[in-house]
Amino acid sequence: MILETEEGIEVVGEAADGTGAIALALELAPDVICMDVQMPGMDGLEATRRIVASGSAAGILVLTTFNRDDYLFDALKAGASGFVLKNATPESMVEAVQVVARGEALLSPDVTRTVIEHLVGGIAAAPRGPDRRPAQAPQLHDLTEREREVLGLLAAGRSNAEIARELYLGEATVKTHVSKILSKLGLRDRIQAVVFGYENGIVVPGVPPAG
Repeated sequence: MILETEEGIEVVGEAADGTGAIALALELAPDVICMDVQMPGMDGLEATRRIVASGSAAGILVLTTFNRDDYLFDALKAGASGFVLKNATPESMVEAVQVVARGEALLSPDVTRTVIEHLVGGIAAAPRGPDRRPAQAPQLHDLTEREREVLGLLAAGRSNAEIARELYLGEATVKTHVSKILSKLGLRDRIQAVVFGYENGIVVPGVPPAG
């Protein structure tokens, strides 16, 4: 009801469960999917994984009443572009849909901190080489030196404006670098870039970003 009354947003379909969500995603090709976590039959996390695996270009905004880390991390690993609690204000919900519709990732600052802290903890327990970095994915070799710098700052949670200031670049240039990084690494959005950066040792606590 909140979304239907908002100018510029059209609700094109509703599904009762994960199986129905997959079918409608393929049939309607929406820009954004608001996905509940707990549903009868197939849950929203599995539906998200399958929709992403199908090649759908839809941004998936996961909604839940449960502020639980396991839901958050499972949703992000499944390919979700955003995570919002159902007790968010109507204005926040509308803004979240609009952000994801623009192809951007959405995490509130406190959620971003939670993601990074979780990734830091996971990396701390992972095997490392002599320089304390985990083994890196081969596609990193496709990045230029500048793109690796941008990825390091991106993975550390910096915004485009902050990256621009730190590297003395224009914001438009940073946005171009980010787009190329996502394309070369096969990532959907900035959230996936944060996860990738920590998993591949681009950023490690106590160690300067790889360059």
